[in-house]
Amino acid sequence: MTPSLLRYLIRHDTRYRYSQPVGESRQLVRLRPRELARQHCLAHNLETDPAPRRNEQYTDSFGNPVCSLHFEREHDMLFVRAESLVEITPPTPCALDASPSWEAVRDGLVYRAGHVLDAAGLEATGCLFESRHVRVKHDFAEYAHADFPAAMPLLVGVERLMQRIHREFIYAPEATDISTPVTEVLASRRGVCQDFAHLMLSCLRSLGLAARYVSGYILTHPPAGKERLIGADATHAWVSVFCPGQGWVDFDPTNAKMPATEHVTLGWGRDFADVSPLRGVILGSGKHEMEIAVTMAPETDSHIFLQKPL
Repeated sequence: MTPSLLRYLIRHDTRYRYSQPVGESRQLVRLRPRELARQHCLAHNLETDPAPRRNEQYTDSFGNPVCSLHFEREHDMLFVRAESLVEITPPTPCALDASPSWEAVRDGLVYRAGHVLDAAGLEATGCLFESRHVRVKHDFAEYAHADFPAAMPLLVGVERLMQRIHREFIYAPEATDISTPVTEVLASRRGVCQDFAHLMLSCLRSLGLAARYVSGYILTHPPAGKERLIGADATHAWVSVFCPGQGWVDFDPTNAKMPATEHVTLGWGRDFADVSPLRGVILGSGKHEMEIAVTMAPETDSHIFLQKPL
């Protein structure tokens, strides 16, 4: 491994406890990091308790790897552990001011007779519209317009919007859940990474720009003098914007930074609903409780995985 490469170990544990036995369960698992130009999944292992009756692998319409699990034996608990070793190459610095104006990008994605999009532009149009968690509304366009004056280079405007969301919104885990409308997030100015990603997507799409939701992990740093704790992290979310000539460019509004060497991508889609790490249906009644424990650490800190989870 050359000095410029970074390797991370990732462990993602999910545990469902059911108040009554479940007779049958189907789960879609999106926990294998994608293969990208700067990201390589060197090893990946998925284990479950109980073991599935069937295990099928496929790629979804966004190119994300998916594992489909079918459990047919009665169970009152389901445990899923995904472990990955991922290698990241640092990116080449991105010249934000060299990007085309945001109006030119917007106009280039508009459908009109005789206008033929290339393959990249055609793919991008799938992320122009409303989706389950993203709204296209005047309120979002009005909020974003302050960062997109006339002739502003696209990526400069996106970076300004990211910084403003980081300044003006408060990270508050108890303020929202996945069902909280993004319009409420705009009004309350509170939320978590999923909310800030959906908010930023709503702003960009309301301006006529193509942007997608990215699911993954981010390296967290323990307090000075303290050892990293296993299971103390969570999945992360950020935004990727389509820029002709540069492709998709990532922005993290929760941390006000452009992902570089401390973000690992699981997958992307129109919003969270397209890339939920674990989603399924069960045959049974009663309630369930879910516990999630995530750890991302440099390969050199592999000893921490001997700790008991929180």
